[in-house]
Amino acid sequence: MQIVADENIPLLEQFFSEFGEIRKVAGRTMSSEDVKDADILLVRSVTPVNAQLIANSPVKFIGTCTIGTDHIDLSYLQTLNQKRLQSNQQPVTFASAPGCNAEAVVDYVLSAVSVLIDKRDQKFQDISVGIVGVGNVGFSLRKRLQDMGVSVIAVDPFKSAEEVGELSSLDEVLTADVVTLHIPITDVALAGEHATRHLIDASRLEQMKSNACLINTCRGSVVDNTALKIHMDNHQDFESIVDVWEGEPNLDLGLMQRCMLATPHIAGYSLDGKMRGTELIYKACCKTFGLPIRNKLAQFLPEPPIKQIKFGDSVPVHQALRTAIRAVYEVRVDDGIMRSSLLKTGGETDAMRSQFDLLRKNYPLRRDIPTMRVEVPIKRQDLQQVLEAAGFDVRLGKR
Repeated sequence: MQIVADENIPLLEQFFSEFGEIRKVAGRTMSSEDVKDADILLVRSVTPVNAQLIANSPVKFIGTCTIGTDHIDLSYLQTLNQKRLQSNQQPVTFASAPGCNAEAVVDYVLSAVSVLIDKRDQKFQDISVGIVGVGNVGFSLRKRLQDMGVSVIAVDPFKSAEEVGELSSLDEVLTADVVTLHIPITDVALAGEHATRHLIDASRLEQMKSNACLINTCRGSVVDNTALKIHMDNHQDFESIVDVWEGEPNLDLGLMQRCMLATPHIAGYSLDGKMRGTELIYKACCKTFGLPIRNKLAQFLPEPPIKQIKFGDSVPVHQALRTAIRAVYEVRVDDGIMRSSLLKTGGETDAMRSQFDLLRKNYPLRRDIPTMRVEVPIKRQDLQQVLEAAGFDVRLGKR
């Protein structure tokens, strides 16, 4: 079989070589010519999969190694499969990787919030967090924050309290000190009153506290970026932490400069998350073609670069928590690299597009918090409790 895959999908050979010949191409410029002979198509979020791309291909399996599917024309796939069934052809099987990078996004939010509260001389327990969307990411984030003693309120019109715990209205969630977004992008035509495109617009920004912080790690167009920049210009104490941008890989450099933290769509870019996405698609592909699952992610994961940190008897809880989180992921490094790289382009469109994609392509993948072992003194049960709540593998030291 012929396999066409985004060149930035990790572990392609390890997982998919048994299926046939692999041809890697640039995901953002993938064309119908690239996939005209493909039996298996493997993509990420930068490749629109639609009639223009696959109409004349023999593709039988499409996998996106991402949690989102807004780049996949699911309606077209349904129409294509109806035609194939009518002509006794094998339909296309589609698979995504929901939840594969949930831990990485949660780690990103924890690191970002730690920077915010340091700036404001606060602790995690001093703030309230509003979560919009309680899917894989939002649910995991809510649990970790609540276990850490943070006040959390959440909204999700597609979930019930029995599924995810107590839910509030969007109006209530917008009153939190920090509002973090974890929802797909949908239009009115598909989602009606629950459409998420520009869900956070000028009027909803005005509902937030004048010194609130908005975090967006889901999709750029969930927030009206122009309205956000205007709002911050008019509310100097309002903060924003943005990982996803309207129009990316082009973006508003003025907005980037105004953000407290700005990163190039890498919140979910952990080694564990990306490899987990490949593994999930591999399993779905095996099922589609009736092949046994021979490979497992544990075979390929390397040791984390920092295997363990150790705290002494006198370390304050807040200091230990902040240190441990940033030992796994320091968001300010990515912020600094992005600002330096994109400002050098002067806003020139092609240069900015190229630089934004290079930042993602060459991103030094980090590890998830649960891969970090933390040793604490046996008498510091307070420290053990909060670090375990944050997701760390905590071990007690000797007396």
